[in-house]
Amino acid sequence: MVEGQKKEQTENLGSHGGRASSWLAVTIMLIGFTVGGFGLTQSNWLIVWIGVGITVLGGILALVFNIFTDVVIDAPREGMTVEDHR
Repeated sequence: MVEGQKKEQTENLGSHGGRASSWLAVTIMLIGFTVGGFGLTQSNWLIVWIGVGITVLGGILALVFNIFTDVVIDAPREGMTVEDHR
């Protein structure tokens, strides 16, 4: 492949970066899992349930922010039609 030219397959792949609000929800869920995991290693059930609450809060935010709309459909791959790719 000549430098500066793209293969047909690599054009228009889109981005899977997501919105900042979606990353916020995921980060809150990750913090919840971390807090809960720490509570499990310390045998402290209060910390475990706090972690569960934080994770549930992140899940509710994910539903409110509708994070599943962040999905970007890539360009069709070779041998596939657009209908097959969706």
